[in-house]
Amino acid sequence: MKPVIILGSTGSIGTQAIDVCNTNNIPVAGLAAGGHNLELLARQALQSAAPVIAIARDDAAGEFWQAFDAIAPRGMPRPQVITGGDAVAKLAGSASDEITVLNGITGAVGLDATLAALDSGATLALANKESLVIGGPLIADHMVRPAQIIPVDSEHSAIFQCLAAGGHHRGLCHETIDGTTEVASLVLTASGGPFRGKTRAELTDVTPGEALDHPTWQMGPVVTINSATLMNKALEFIEAVVLFDIAPEAIDVVIHPQSIVHSMVTFRDGATIAQASPPDMRLPIAVALTYPHRLPATQPCTWERPTSWDFMPIDEDTFPALRLARQALAASPIHPAVLNAANEVAVAAFLAQRCSFLSIVDTVATVVETYRGPNTHEITRADLAAADAWARQYAAELLA
Repeated sequence: MKPVIILGSTGSIGTQAIDVCNTNNIPVAGLAAGGHNLELLARQALQSAAPVIAIARDDAAGEFWQAFDAIAPRGMPRPQVITGGDAVAKLAGSASDEITVLNGITGAVGLDATLAALDSGATLALANKESLVIGGPLIADHMVRPAQIIPVDSEHSAIFQCLAAGGHHRGLCHETIDGTTEVASLVLTASGGPFRGKTRAELTDVTPGEALDHPTWQMGPVVTINSATLMNKALEFIEAVVLFDIAPEAIDVVIHPQSIVHSMVTFRDGATIAQASPPDMRLPIAVALTYPHRLPATQPCTWERPTSWDFMPIDEDTFPALRLARQALAASPIHPAVLNAANEVAVAAFLAQRCSFLSIVDTVATVVETYRGPNTHEITRADLAAADAWARQYAAELLA
């Protein structure tokens, strides 16, 4: 099995990835984190014996060494530590085709590391959905081979697995079998979050604590709030368009409260292949780290007692985020980056109790509808950075 570099190691995806690696003796070639939990990072460095540690905080080295030396056995070699705003991307860019880079960073800050990992030739196990939402116009230019990205999001991992089961091993919907394109549509499933079935009026006074109480998944705070607004599904919708090279109108999104069927692929003959498993992120992480092989990562579904799976449409009047995603995709290649940036600002404001729950998506809608970017399909990294900065500033002004 290929060694793994884990970016965002102290977050939800990163900690579970380390668990998968330790359980299955997958070597860890490096760890990267923002620097907000250096005691955990030090324990991870000791536990995984990672030779290189990247920390985004410039001033983090001394604090990391203090935490590491307090728990390391006497005489144990210290790992190399690199710090600074570009440290994580440097670590990702140091990989090769003999290494897998898992990008478990949350937010737009993960894009540069994604591009660096692709440039290095490494297999990219991608959990940072914002990389594809923001950098979709750039991704193809940085890939050095087909199927270089293996998704870690449970929904996109499910689609990837369903495509492979249908003979599409490169993970692309336009891939042909004997010259014929066989994929008809994708079906993304959504749990519905903690407010499934609520009306807009019933969400007026939602608190951060209520929004963070997800019924089926244990995730980080930003992803959990995104799940509550269904913005997470909007981002995943855009991600699926980029990742699987499929038209937006060929993607359906349905509510599936049990979170057992993680997504589906419908083929032109009418057959639908679904991937089902209990809600546990260790399974898609393991798939991405070892594909095409499989590891004993989680417990499978059981069939000894009656089981029902429900599917229903999304109430887009109460949860308009998905509609915004379609609008952003139709508007320009840069509008998805604007949507993501505004959402990050609004979610942070909600978690800090500086805006209401409904203001999150309302703010994003105003920013997306107001944005007027360069009228070109030749998008550069600078164009995306400028749009991101504008959207963040305008969202902050609206929320103020």
